[in-house]
Amino acid sequence: MEYISAREAADKWGISQRRVAVLCSENRIEKAARIGNMWVIPVDAEKPIDARSTRYAPIADKSAKPFLKWAGGKGQLIKEIEKYYPFNDGITKYAEPFVGGGAVLFDILNRYEIDEVYISDTNAELINTYRIIKENIDELIGLLMIYQSEYLPLDTEARKEYYINKRECFNELKVNGNEQTNIRKAALMIFLNKTCFNGLYRVNKKGLFNVPIGSYKNPLICDEDNLRAVSKKLQNVTIVCGDYKMAGDFIDENTFVYCDPPYRPLTETSSFTAYTESLFTDDEQIELAKFVDEMNKKGAKIVVSNSDPKNTNEEDEFFDNIYSKHKIKRVEATRMINSNSQGRGKIKELLISNF
Repeated sequence: MEYISAREAADKWGISQRRVAVLCSENRIEKAARIGNMWVIPVDAEKPIDARSTRYAPIADKSAKPFLKWAGGKGQLIKEIEKYYPFNDGITKYAEPFVGGGAVLFDILNRYEIDEVYISDTNAELINTYRIIKENIDELIGLLMIYQSEYLPLDTEARKEYYINKRECFNELKVNGNEQTNIRKAALMIFLNKTCFNGLYRVNKKGLFNVPIGSYKNPLICDEDNLRAVSKKLQNVTIVCGDYKMAGDFIDENTFVYCDPPYRPLTETSSFTAYTESLFTDDEQIELAKFVDEMNKKGAKIVVSNSDPKNTNEEDEFFDNIYSKHKIKRVEATRMINSNSQGRGKIKELLISNF
């Protein structure tokens, strides 16, 4: 049987080479075969009927959930945080200036129709991924499908090689990429998150992602239904890469603000999972408290979460002092408080509010 390359098939059918690869990975081109890293297609193969008119039709409104596993994610504290939601009291805006994985964001977007929503983070790769999901969902899903179809059939050693290659590609784009590479960079961000150790996002002093591969047997690299639900929820959300103080212009008396800054470390090893190029020091925690005071004067309703120093030092009054004007509630969470897995257990975290 005579074969042509995916590029030749793309030219013949008037579609992208990436689309041909997706069709092959979905077994929609009869007798297509994979040789090394390339797909080859029978020369007499017919172009499949494009099912995207059905696949990519608007989905019914459904709940969205975080699309990344994120260190310090608030999924387990939602039941406590939701007690503060003020959207039945005339609040029409929402701001989350340390959005991270977005557990609280998506919980709120699933529950309420809000006039204006603002999210931000200093992690440029995270914010790029939010933007790509919002603006380029079809292209993103196409790439993730390719990664998934290539990665899952591999054995352990081949997976490790594939992972390291994708990690190097991600770091290259992180350093030298431009707007034309943002879709690929977002796809790599999601791929690495789904396949790396514990879903961590950690960088070295040069700002390069350095988390080793995880041991998941069958990771869901392309969760298409959820990604489309997330994309729909983000359509009216303002997405900003920058410092939390940039939210000040958005916040007013009609705004609910949730701040989930990098937690103050309880131990020397608990800063291991730093997810930006710089740590959030005590001085920066104090600056955030001052920002909360300023937004309080505007009339905004504010909730801040953080670690409770009293887990390891009963006499540590750091947060009690800098948030002395506000209400502090201690709630239970399950966290790793040292590098030993036996250090995982119930500890207290803080929910600080001005109402």
